[in-house]
Amino acid sequence: MDIISELLREIQLPKMVKVRQKFNTPQITDVAGEVKKSIKEAGVLSRINEDDRVAIAVGSRGVADLPILVRETVAAVKGAGGNPFIVPAMGSHGGATAEGQIDVLLQLGISEESVGAPILSSMEVIQLDELPNGLPVYIDKLAYESDKIIVINRIKPHTAFRGPVESGLMKMITIGLGKQKGAEAAHAYSFKYMAEHVPEMAKISLTKAPIIFGLATIENAYDKPAKIVAVPAEELEEVEPGLLLEAKSLMPKLHFDSIDVLIVNELGKDISGDGMDPNITGNFATPYATGGPDVKRTVVLGLTEKTHGNANGIGMADMTTKAVMNEIEWEKGYANALTSTVTDVVKLPMFLDTQELAVKAAIKTCNAFDLNKVRVVRIQNTLEIGEIWISESMMEEALKNKNIEILSEPEELALDRLEEFI
Repeated sequence: MDIISELLREIQLPKMVKVRQKFNTPQITDVAGEVKKSIKEAGVLSRINEDDRVAIAVGSRGVADLPILVRETVAAVKGAGGNPFIVPAMGSHGGATAEGQIDVLLQLGISEESVGAPILSSMEVIQLDELPNGLPVYIDKLAYESDKIIVINRIKPHTAFRGPVESGLMKMITIGLGKQKGAEAAHAYSFKYMAEHVPEMAKISLTKAPIIFGLATIENAYDKPAKIVAVPAEELEEVEPGLLLEAKSLMPKLHFDSIDVLIVNELGKDISGDGMDPNITGNFATPYATGGPDVKRTVVLGLTEKTHGNANGIGMADMTTKAVMNEIEWEKGYANALTSTVTDVVKLPMFLDTQELAVKAAIKTCNAFDLNKVRVVRIQNTLEIGEIWISESMMEEALKNKNIEILSEPEELALDRLEEFI
């Protein structure tokens, strides 16, 4: 027996119980109808003249019902006499290439056939101006040279900073539409100043580029649209902070404040920009954002298929497996880290031969007073936390929580067999 197996031989895996977490979940049933309604109520279509070329900026995040949002916006533009086209607004994502960004949109269901408008992609940018501290403000050249610009994005808390606006329309205007150069500029002074720089840079773009409105969505705890609102460009600075507060109130969470070991079946860029959303795990890569549970050790058991080897965020895990390490295409995560200037996300965790050893290593090092009563939570990923598994030792607490429903009897922790998880 090798030394690692010997050191972990006496560590016992806890029995686990499947539970359902309950959240406040308002949901829009007719997404297409709500898009039409919100655009009409905002009165923004009158800003489009006959035969205007209208750039519709679409990002790389997994926004719920994104093809519907884009398709209906395209239809609204056509109805107003405009000629819409799609531009990728995703900073350096997609390998920071024009082709790669088209591919990202295709993976999200955005194609000319699905939304009714062509995709025009380029990494060329125009410098609009600069902040007093010298930070340049860029915008996609194709979008800038159009007659009008519309931005579509979800409003939600950011994973690395806190401010009046975080992930949303103004950030997309600054970083998404800024392409690789814009993303690099916005991140240059670290996330410490992001809450200040994003709105200041966005205001320049709103003044100097033909942006007419943004289509914002807020999602519920199950990643379904809870609110859709069209915001005129001149109202974005005032309206978006309120939408962010609404989004935060609907965020899902783990209903446990203290967790010894968090097991995450999969991480990926399709789940979160950080691979695992730290708003859920409580494990942030910068000191400029806080929240979530107190987690002592995090174990990652796999990568999503859609992340294509990009393990950005693996550095926030304490343990993983050799199989995961063999899947990683490091240059993809490194490209994200170099652009964002956050390097913790691509550091190496301890990697063990098997999933069982990885979990046992996390239990051994979590410093719980009684390892026989270790508090373990297992989730599929940070997007899917409606149904999770908790260790038997957490049952008493779960039974007292009105937002938790017990779904199973205690059973053995199944590892190296992910298909048996759900």
